Amino acid sequence: MRSDLPTGTVTFLFTDVEGSTKLLHELGSEAYADALAEHRSIVREACAAQNGVEVDTQGDAFFFAFPTAGGAVAAAQVMTEALAGTQIHLRIGLHTGTPLVTGEGYVGDDVHFAARVGASAHGGQVVLSRATRALVDGMSLTDLGEHRLKDIDEAVPIYQLGDETFPPLKTISNTNLPHPASSFVGRERELSEVLAAIERGTRLLTLTGPGGSGKTRLAVEAAATLVPSYKAGVFWVGLASVREPSLVTETIAQTLGARDGLAEHIADREMLLLLDNLEQVIEAAPSLSGLVRACPNLTLFCTSRELLRVQGEVEYSVPPLASSEAVTLFCQRSGLEPSDDITELCARLDDLPLAVELAAARTKALSPAQILDRLSDRLDLLRGGRDAEARQQTLRATIAWSYELLSHEEQRVLRALSVFAAGCTLDAAEEVAGADLDTLQSLVEKSLIRFTDERYWMLETIREYASGELSAAGEAADAQKRHTEFFLDMAEELLAPVGRPTSDEQRERFMADQANFREAHTRVLEVGDGASAVRFVRRLGRAMNVAGMPQADTYARALASLALPGATVEDRGYALVRAGSCAGVLGELDAAREQLAEAEGLFNELGEQRGLADALAWRCDVEIKWGNFAEAVVLAERVGSLGEAMNDADIISWGEGLLSGTLFWRAIVDGDREAAERSRVLAEAQVRYEAELDSSSLERANTLLNLAWALFALGEYAESTTTAQHSLREMPQIETGQWTMGPVLMIGLSMCARGGEELGRGITLVAGASRYLRDEGIPDEPWFRPVRERIETAARVALGDDGYETAVQVGEALSRDEVIKLSLSPADS
Repeated sequence: MRSDLPTGTVTFLFTDVEGSTKLLHELGSEAYADALAEHRSIVREACAAQNGVEVDTQGDAFFFAFPTAGGAVAAAQVMTEALAGTQIHLRIGLHTGTPLVTGEGYVGDDVHFAARVGASAHGGQVVLSRATRALVDGMSLTDLGEHRLKDIDEAVPIYQLGDETFPPLKTISNTNLPHPASSFVGRERELSEVLAAIERGTRLLTLTGPGGSGKTRLAVEAAATLVPSYKAGVFWVGLASVREPSLVTETIAQTLGARDGLAEHIADREMLLLLDNLEQVIEAAPSLSGLVRACPNLTLFCTSRELLRVQGEVEYSVPPLASSEAVTLFCQRSGLEPSDDITELCARLDDLPLAVELAAARTKALSPAQILDRLSDRLDLLRGGRDAEARQQTLRATIAWSYELLSHEEQRVLRALSVFAAGCTLDAAEEVAGADLDTLQSLVEKSLIRFTDERYWMLETIREYASGELSAAGEAADAQKRHTEFFLDMAEELLAPVGRPTSDEQRERFMADQANFREAHTRVLEVGDGASAVRFVRRLGRAMNVAGMPQADTYARALASLALPGATVEDRGYALVRAGSCAGVLGELDAAREQLAEAEGLFNELGEQRGLADALAWRCDVEIKWGNFAEAVVLAERVGSLGEAMNDADIISWGEGLLSGTLFWRAIVDGDREAAERSRVLAEAQVRYEAELDSSSLERANTLLNLAWALFALGEYAESTTTAQHSLREMPQIETGQWTMGPVLMIGLSMCARGGEELGRGITLVAGASRYLRDEGIPDEPWFRPVRERIETAARVALGDDGYETAVQVGEALSRDEVIKLSLSPADS
């Protein structure tokens, strides 16, 4: 038996170098050995300083034991900081237990558990089990939630040292289910029945019941239990802020990252989708039924106040809480002991979870008996018609009662907040709703609004009630006007100058308030406010394009806005440019030419040089799509000249980028090597400019793609492939296939042109990318088809008909993520 090993309560520390094989290839054997030796010295020195004992080492991994949890965490922190600037990315896991010490060392489940915890981390990340976390004081720790680890029966909480952001832990879990802050009370019978229904093979299960009956909480608990049963994951899709049934599948696709065909993305994956709050978009039911039919291993788990009424649907009506469960819930939330008054109060609230929680929140100011007295006077305040469901009547009365308990100022703010479609920031609440921080905090504490991710929002049931009160008070028109004006102003802030790429920060701000922008724009369209509608298109058109919104939707909004009178000439010109850019992407080239020509005429009349540059740049893009390269060169040079006249570096660079694109396409079509060389020089300058500008990841990705095409035109296929892979890694994965599949297509064609062992993979990538671009309505440019057909014909000859068709079939069957993964894999894989 080793006498130096700590006994009793011991904290284990496991380390491992992430990506060691890749690092070996990058550094070479000698340099890798030096880096590994330096890392070993740092690890051993850090552990020895805290009385850590080296139990074992294998390759680049260590196993240490410490007599104290604090010492182990301190050692982990020291070695992580020491290695932060090196090429060694060390993942570290810690767990505390009471293992048995034998002649062979430590024995027991704690050793295996600690190893699993360590394996879940990423390079540079230190993770701890709950047992270790309980013994550590004074450290900055982040709760990463519960996770399932291989060979561990139950889900376990894992914590991280520090607050740095890392990718999701490498655990069995594959889910985005929310982690409710409060405990799950009762519902054992309901949970068992819901799980049994799904285990019997139900593939479309709908939990029904009135608002506030606990449908979502029960569904989330059930879905969390089912995570290990679905290999492709369990995902929550919140639909409370969605108002258009046509956007339901789009919202699901955005959640999954499926930008190029939802059914194709899911395919035969074993997946469960929890679709929460479907009642206001119930007309989407047929499309959801079709999704289930198209995806044989998909389960839809829905919450709604009414059934979808489609084939295969099974209903589970969520009942109120049992009386004892309602009392337990009230007492847990209020901190009070059970009493007869509480039992009666819960019964008067029909034991509905939301009503019980709202009542419990009031115990800071009223006793249960006082709440009962107030409730008895107001229970039927907003009773529905004779055909309304009783529980719905009771819940509305409960919300009305809670509303009446607010001060006049709190009532006014709650009403005004209902104008937001998907919550709001503090700034928006202050300006649109006239709220102050104290009132907002009070409303949060009273469970009438929520605060997460620096945004205020409310349950949809409460929002609907507050919206009704807003109308009844005669305040709706003013609130809607302030909402529209606020988001018009915000759109102005998000509008990048002509030629300046949209930043990642601007994109993120747009994405957070996308529903509010939609609602404000839809509102001005409905009332025929052409001036505001066109300003929205001018200011948000670019952001809409780069934020993953469908081109067709953006184009439709632009056309509807332009059809209304009242816009200024300048706003109309910019909106026409936005419409023309969308039309060009969608392949409606005649319409694009017409719209851009009209915009050009307006800007010439106004003498608006930046607007003229905008119109000419997009006309250049359209002419490229037509294959009119000579005209495109003239337009690109005009853009650059306008930039020089205005001394605007952004527009000069934009013109050079357009010229580079025109030249490499001309080189690809006509074999003009001089054009290709010039294109490469311009593209390399553009890459340097983007780096200096610190532009958005999307813009950097597109610039790199231009360089890859220039290299392709020069016949430098290996370098073009590498550059396109760099572009794809830069590309934000939220983007649509229009963006992500461009680099994939380029990589595939480059591999085809290169030939050899990569030929089959190249055709597979071309087929996969082409399918996704077709699904999104992005056509091949007319001039490009012959070039591509020439490459594909040569590939067919080299592979033979059977080999070629097999490669195509494989590509068309790949999911979006699989296509991207294949395109990024090393050449010899």
